[in-house]
Amino acid sequence: QVQLIESGGGLVQAGGSLRLSCAASGRTFGTYNMGWFRQNPGKEREFVAGIRWLDSTTYYADSVKGRFTIARDNAKSTVYLQMNSLKPEDTAVYYCAADSGFRVLTSVASWDYWGQGTQVTVSS
Repeated sequence: QVQLIESGGGLVQAGGSLRLSCAASGRTFGTYNMGWFRQNPGKEREFVAGIRWLDSTTYYADSVKGRFTIARDNAKSTVYLQMNSLKPEDTAVYYCAADSGFRVLTSVASWDYWGQGTQVTVSS
């Protein structure tokens, strides 16, 4: 069982930056793919970024490529999402997720564990 706790959300102006953190419980953090998703009311949860446990290969949604960076610190059992050049359309609840599979997949159903989410609001 893995428990995930997100932090770092908040209100920021367009063009600004935020860094989200996700702290994981358990001693096997290093064997989990980690990911970030986001969701707005009435919309489906969408993949934002992922990082593979095997080799730390990173994956990004086209909408955030070049602006967001995912990174992990296995010693601290924490995954980060650095968000730069934020846009109003980045506003959402951001969720951390963990998956014990071999590959990073973008579908929500592929992920085993979820955090409670943290709100990110970007004002224009």
